[in-house]
Amino acid sequence: MDAPLNWLAVLLAAASTFVIGGLWYSLLFAGPWQRAAGLSDEQLTTGSARIFIGSFLLALVMAASLAAFIGDAGFVFGVFAGAAAGLTFVAAAVGVTYLFERRSLRLFAINASFSVLSFTVMGAIIGALQ
Repeated sequence: MDAPLNWLAVLLAAASTFVIGGLWYSLLFAGPWQRAAGLSDEQLTTGSARIFIGSFLLALVMAASLAAFIGDAGFVFGVFAGAAAGLTFVAAAVGVTYLFERRSLRLFAINASFSVLSFTVMGAIIGALQ
């Protein structure tokens, strides 16, 4: 698995988190997420540039790391690797943090399922293009 990274795949995979996030946190779960996170409308209107730039840079890190793991193993492996990483690494780690922070199960479900879906899609994109 010494395949070099396909940076177009990494870029598209990172961008996919924005598409999914846009749907997830606006159309599908905006109200429940905002209430569970305890965020006011005013809080959501400040600092957007920093949040979006930082989020995209972190998405690039996630996608590049996932691409290095997937290598040239293909689409099917990419899907399963992405789903496994989202579920067993990301969602599990978020779950531990949420337990100690005493955050709601609803917030965990919304955020963790977003991560699982995002990583699965990233894995599919990377697996297909790597």
